[in-house]
Amino acid sequence: MQDGFRALMRDFPTGVAVITTTDGSGTPHGMTCSSLCSVTLDPPTLLVCLREGSPTLAAILSAGSFAVNLVHSGSCAVARLFASGRPNRFDLVQWEPAEGGPHLTRDAHAIADCRLSGTRPHGDHVVVFGQALRVTIGPPGHPPLLYGRCRYAAWPEP
Repeated sequence: MQDGFRALMRDFPTGVAVITTTDGSGTPHGMTCSSLCSVTLDPPTLLVCLREGSPTLAAILSAGSFAVNLVHSGSCAVARLFASGRPNRFDLVQWEPAEGGPHLTRDAHAIADCRLSGTRPHGDHVVVFGQALRVTIGPPGHPPLLYGRCRYAAWPEP
């Protein structure tokens, strides 16, 4: 069943986000995430699904906040970097501290700073709800990065 489910989800292309936060000592944490969706407009709430045991999840639970960096098509390498288990990922990208968590301003076409508003464990993941406190839309120029069929691609232009 797991192989069939993986095949199903592989054929469902999605946008790509890097979820970021800082822990109690100010150390940044982040991971690539394609399990993201809006929940409500009032209050503006989104959810991300993070693997149980993830250091990023632990830091979000401790900090009570996180940032959702929607990655643009020119930053495929950044999406791959944050999908890897490589240590010190933030040493390899430009980022700025912000209310929800580190902003990847050079690599994101939009960013939402979120306050943790709830969690729900389910299987090997935790559904993390965040109320968007601030949304920053970057300048036009780069289409969103997509992920599907085990590869990254740019949003097709008409």
